[in-house]
Amino acid sequence: MLASAASAEDIGSVNTTFKMLGPDNKIVVQAFDDPNVDGVTCYLSSARTGGIKGGLGLAEDTSDASIACRQVGPITIKQKFDPGDQVFSEKRSLMFKRLRVVRFLDQKRNTLVYLVYSDKLIDGSPKNSVSAVPIMPWPDNKSGGQ
Repeated sequence: MLASAASAEDIGSVNTTFKMLGPDNKIVVQAFDDPNVDGVTCYLSSARTGGIKGGLGLAEDTSDASIACRQVGPITIKQKFDPGDQVFSEKRSLMFKRLRVVRFLDQKRNTLVYLVYSDKLIDGSPKNSVSAVPIMPWPDNKSGGQ
């Protein structure tokens, strides 16, 4: 089942390579909330290619990415999902390459697992990163969190 994909907001970035023409190469940090699981936010860092091609949206970004997901409130799974459902996707080139985040449920450990990777129509990359969020009770603020 293909779930509605989340949209990310930029949190910040750092330049990694100066480019005389066009934007610099950088690492961008983004945040997105899981669209089908309330109480989980993922932070994604990925490389963005600068220069003239990057500025025009014609460059192919590398497959380097990292993810950290955290419980930020009471976790509520809104609807049943299949293992490997996509929760986020972003273009990494003009055509055929995407950065994807998919979700799994480790029922034995009561944990949500998020995997980021990139794929291409012909040849994807084995580079990936994983983050796990144990489904824990959320403190009730009415009682002072105790």
